[in-house]
Amino acid sequence: QVQLVESGGGLAQAGGSLRLSCAASGRIFYINRMGWYRQAPGKQRELVATITSGGSTYYQDSVKGRFTISRDNAKNTLYLQMNSLKPEDTAVYYCNADASVPPSGGGNYWGQGTQVTVSS
Repeated sequence: QVQLVESGGGLAQAGGSLRLSCAASGRIFYINRMGWYRQAPGKQRELVATITSGGSTYYQDSVKGRFTISRDNAKNTLYLQMNSLKPEDTAVYYCNADASVPPSGGGNYWGQGTQVTVSS
């Protein structure tokens, strides 16, 4: 029903920047909250940041001031600008969305993940 495809991951040096994108496609009626999660090796998946359709944002304390979440509602696309990267930001980053699909369905959807590796 809804497909989320992330892009923009890769290798960066500490202090560098990367920008992640997540494109949502399918028979989408409405996307409410979207977010980025990450999972480092041997650790549980954790919330990084979220944004509502109205633009309200939330950030995990460790990324405040360094990461910026944004979205283009017309394009059903989510972004994560990551600046001042640290080695501890290394993880697989996942896109997540709460979407409504016609005629009256919907749910919570995940992308396949994109690897971010930060070298010291």
